Amino acid sequence: MNAKRPAVSRLDYCQYLLSSQINYTLANFAEHAQQFSHDQINRSLAGERIAPHLVWETMQSQVVLAPDGYLIFDDTVADKHYSRQMAVVRRQWSGNAHRVIRGIGIVTCVYLNPQTQQFWIIDYRIYDPDSDGKSKLDHMHEMLMNVVHQKRLAVQTVLMDTWYATQDAMLTLERLAKRYCCPLKDNRQVDDSGGARPYQRVDSLHWTADEWAHGKLVKLKGFPKDHKVKLFRVTLSTQRTEYIVTNDLTQDDTAAIQQAIGWRWKIEQFHRETKQVTGLEGCQCRTARIIRNHVGCAILVWVRLKQVAADTRQTIYQVKHGLLADYLRQQLKSPSVKMVLA
Repeated sequence: MNAKRPAVSRLDYCQYLLSSQINYTLANFAEHAQQFSHDQINRSLAGERIAPHLVWETMQSQVVLAPDGYLIFDDTVADKHYSRQMAVVRRQWSGNAHRVIRGIGIVTCVYLNPQTQQFWIIDYRIYDPDSDGKSKLDHMHEMLMNVVHQKRLAVQTVLMDTWYATQDAMLTLERLAKRYCCPLKDNRQVDDSGGARPYQRVDSLHWTADEWAHGKLVKLKGFPKDHKVKLFRVTLSTQRTEYIVTNDLTQDDTAAIQQAIGWRWKIEQFHRETKQVTGLEGCQCRTARIIRNHVGCAILVWVRLKQVAADTRQTIYQVKHGLLADYLRQQLKSPSVKMVLA
């Protein structure tokens, strides 16, 4: 009678994602882990439930809070353009690809300490409206409430992209006594005349030299009467201009707003790193539960890599690719396949 194989744990699967360099499929895991079969790995992942709260429970001890901390919301798409039968996969806009692709939408929430310039993933949600009926804005609101009422993090300002810069989101943040700073779409209707002129596109406003430097008060269409926000025009390059709004009416420095909005790229860094070093996009399973568990494990791997990188003063990429160093040293000393010259 064959001996019973050991169970595949969450730690086993995370260790595989951390150690593997290119291939992140279950078949590759089974091929290199002699104690686990492919079917066993598949059953274990299908029976597990790795929820977003596990990321916070793992990350919490690493977070260094600051009284002027930032909360950043955005989403990314794990590219699955080749997939036709995977659950959770849907057609959606990808900012990375600059087009609509088939993929898994993941809404993320990052905490940033501006004093140390360090950031930490504290929450995420899988965008799957066919399953739960929730929009990306619903997920953002849910994570925001969790930060305020459950995690109780020290957050002064919330940064978000144009997709999340809605009336409901902005007014919710104001009710929570939080500042927000976010770009507007070029066609957003605003009024800078105090009602003397009709609303117009934000990218058609006239700007004086003083307004360029210090911003101007505007009313966003659809907002309550006499509700004003501060609008800034930020030139990022000769071909790109962003219009940034904030409810901090005391802010009068365009340069300071440009610096603040620049912190948004920390969440883009997180998205890039998870895709490049954790195998986030590498799962080929079709069932929703395994896909969700794979995403959760990939993010947990990023948490561990970030901790090691901070402790050793390396980048996440150096930690990940450094795993090959011992292999290379061994092969140079005693190669498995020796080079010969013809």
